[in-house]
Order: sequence, then structure tokens, then C-alpha cells
Amino acid sequence: MRAVISRVTSASVSVDGITVSSIDRGLLVLLGVKPDDGDREIELTARKIADQRIFEDRSVAEAGLPVLLVSQFTLYGDIRKGRRPSWSHAAPGDVAEPMYEKVAERLRTDHGLTVETGVFGAMMAVESVNDGPFTLWWEC
Repeated sequence: MRAVISRVTSASVSVDGITVSSIDRGLLVLLGVKPDDGDREIELTARKIADQRIFEDRSVAEAGLPVLLVSQFTLYGDIRKGRRPSWSHAAPGDVAEPMYEKVAERLRTDHGLTVETGVFGAMMAVESVNDGPFTLWWEC
């Protein structure tokens, strides 16, 4: 599982020109899933997102701020060969979607976070105002 975690002053997701999710100050998390990810990766990723002390030495959970979680299979794109990315390291949708949903649920239930989500599999317009800028990359 890979996550790009950005501290934002605002972020939103639109599909077909309609805003489906938005947050003010908080975290925008782009999440990629690989085929062999399981419960261990779900737990570790949710904990890393919730526990990083990046808001004036407080975590997103401690600061009471929301998370906008967006599925992004392209985080596993491989561009080492040729001119077209390979997606062979990304989990197919039927595997990735339940994993993505489980990360969102863990953030809500285990860490008490407000979590907004994108629309899995949709062509989304993701807008964000990065605060800092402050962006971290996580992989497990």
C-alpha cells in the first residue's frame, strides 16, 4: 500500500463537475493498493495517517481535523520502460476497492477521524491547497 499524505488548508473531489467531497484544513491522502495487500497493510497505513504529528506537533486525530481519502491506482504506475506506464503492480478494482474502504473505515472507527472519500473508479478532479507545502510518502 502506498499513500501520499498532504497537509492541506482545503481539498475537494469533483466528478462530472459536481463536488462530491470536500474538507477545510486537514489531510488529503492519495491511496494506492497492490494485489497482495491485506489486513496488516490496512492497519499500518491507517495508523500512519492518523498518528503523524504534522499539525503544530499534533496528529490529525489530536487536532480533530478531517481526512479526504482518494483512491489512486496510478501510484503503482511503472514508467521505467517505454513511453506508456505499466499498471501491473496495482491491484485490480475488485481487490483495491474493499481495501480502500477498509482504510477509510479504520480511520473512522479506530482513530475517530472524520473521513471524506472520493468516488472509487471514477474520473475525479482533485483540488487541494497544500499547507506548507507539506507532503509525505508512505509505503508498507
